[in-house]
Amino acid sequence: MKRMWCVGVLAVVAVLSSAPIAAAAAEAAAPGSAVDYTKAIVVACSILAAALVMALGTIGTGLGMGNGLSSAANAVGRNPEAQGKILITMMVGLAMIESLAIYALVIALVVLYANPLLKVIGYLG
Repeated sequence: MKRMWCVGVLAVVAVLSSAPIAAAAAEAAAPGSAVDYTKAIVVACSILAAALVMALGTIGTGLGMGNGLSSAANAVGRNPEAQGKILITMMVGLAMIESLAIYALVIALVVLYANPLLKVIGYLG
């Protein structure tokens, strides 16, 4: 658990430290002009947000699927004659849980590639 926290903190620091690096590259490309860190910070925060969306989305769906499969296995163990109905209900439930992970993926891709925050700050038309 401690190692997971260390890796998480390291990832956050790496993402947030990429903004000044990108701004320094922009300054080297256009010397003498004022550097605007806004876009670099928005992009770095968007990467962090996409990572968090995918992490929380997959953790939640994984827990939900595990709980559903465990309950279905217990139900079949108690009443083997109802296996067909339990299996159909379990498959429908797992499909709905999996759709939540797909929604999280869509949100992460929107934040990364069609970033609405860049429109707000005026970088996209």
